Amino acid sequence: MQGSINEKAIETLTIESDAVKALIPHINDEFETVVKAILDCKGRVILTGMGKSGHIGRKIAATLASTGTPSFFMHPGEAFHGDLGMVTADDIVMALSHSGESTEVVNILPIIKRIGASIVAMCGKRDSSLGKYAEYYVDVSIEREACPLGLAPTASTTATLAMGDAIAIALLSARNFTANDFAVFHPGGALGRRLLLTVENVMHSGEDNPIIAKGKTAKEALFLMTDKGLGATSVVDDNGKFIGLVTDGDIRRGLAKGIEFLNEPVEHMMSKAPLTIAKNKMAAQALSIMEKHKPRPITVLPVIDEANNPVGIVHLTDLLRQGVV
Repeated sequence: MQGSINEKAIETLTIESDAVKALIPHINDEFETVVKAILDCKGRVILTGMGKSGHIGRKIAATLASTGTPSFFMHPGEAFHGDLGMVTADDIVMALSHSGESTEVVNILPIIKRIGASIVAMCGKRDSSLGKYAEYYVDVSIEREACPLGLAPTASTTATLAMGDAIAIALLSARNFTANDFAVFHPGGALGRRLLLTVENVMHSGEDNPIIAKGKTAKEALFLMTDKGLGATSVVDDNGKFIGLVTDGDIRRGLAKGIEFLNEPVEHMMSKAPLTIAKNKMAAQALSIMEKHKPRPITVLPVIDEANNPVGIVHLTDLLRQGVV
């Protein structure tokens, strides 16, 4: 039994991978015409399809929308009962049906034409009702389904999904869509947090930014760090310019030598050339600097402006809390 199960699984993957590879010759002038039509589209790309094709259409619409092409899915059944009001003459409707004969899809084609929207057929039969009705055709024909009964959509839906990805990536490239553009549409995701959050967004500034003047004692620095709860404080000169950093680790190491250490000025114990960062840098860069510090990672970074003023401080826990990973 085990051998039969594995053999069928391998056969399924082989058939589906072969179906995707067989699409490569279909990336031709006709495919390029479809992509250019979408690029020139003043409206949205509306995906529609019934059953399994509908599920694939939803995914393609989501991929297009997240990569710079305004898009949504319209259920053909609901379209026939009012949702066709979503369609405008400036839109392109991409209809999915392997056979090209799905009743619900075919029934709405005349109305879409009447509205004035263009139709792209993504199907496996050019001479089908859908293939004949559409202005544009994307060939997703396959040799056979992976289903041994030839009934369950398997290789056909895989091929359609892959072709949808091919269209989306071709559009992404043509639009010069960048990772930052992608992040704008994914502000809640990990990528968005990495690409949209700057140091300024996460740093402690103003009253929350611990700063101590040179000449102040280790004891005063300890009280300040305890009050601010960040485990460090920037040290400034008489002009308010950044000259170093004192951490709670510096205090602990000093106290190991004797309590009289608390009366020493902070400039005697501070790090005179600590790592710093500018507020316009990405939060992810701050995290990288902290993690890569040798011999051991650090937990705070002073934020210094162009005039060498300490305008903030970033703590590792703030970055992690924001999901910067």
